[in-house]
Amino acid sequence: MHKPGIMTALAAILASTSIATAQPASSPQGLWLNPHGSVAVRTGACGDKICGWIVWASDEARKDAKENGVDSLVGTELLENYRPYRAGSWSGTVFVPDMGRRFSSEIDAISPTRLKVKGCILGGLICKSQVWSRIERLPQ
Repeated sequence: MHKPGIMTALAAILASTSIATAQPASSPQGLWLNPHGSVAVRTGACGDKICGWIVWASDEARKDAKENGVDSLVGTELLENYRPYRAGSWSGTVFVPDMGRRFSSEIDAISPTRLKVKGCILGGLICKSQVWSRIERLPQ
């Protein structure tokens, strides 16, 4: 005969597992397009962190970056060393190619298809953010 406490605990574990797998995870990993449609970034694991590399850029974005010392925009690591710090949020460093600078940054999963990417200076006193959209393929 089974103890009721063990069966209840097992049922709760099984129920939470099926609920967790039934809902799509909001993950920063994937292919993303900035709101201007000028840069696409592929994010993924880099060790135990999340990083992101530019995989496509418009001619204008390439020109702006080149004027600020980034000769080859495609392949540039834009998101560096992001670690989870609460559910659906990661912190790391963002490189802004057209400024040639790195800023402290946070990524928040708004939904499975939208990320809010924020960069800050002065210990978070001044911040700017963008909402990126998940895409299935690179722009033409």
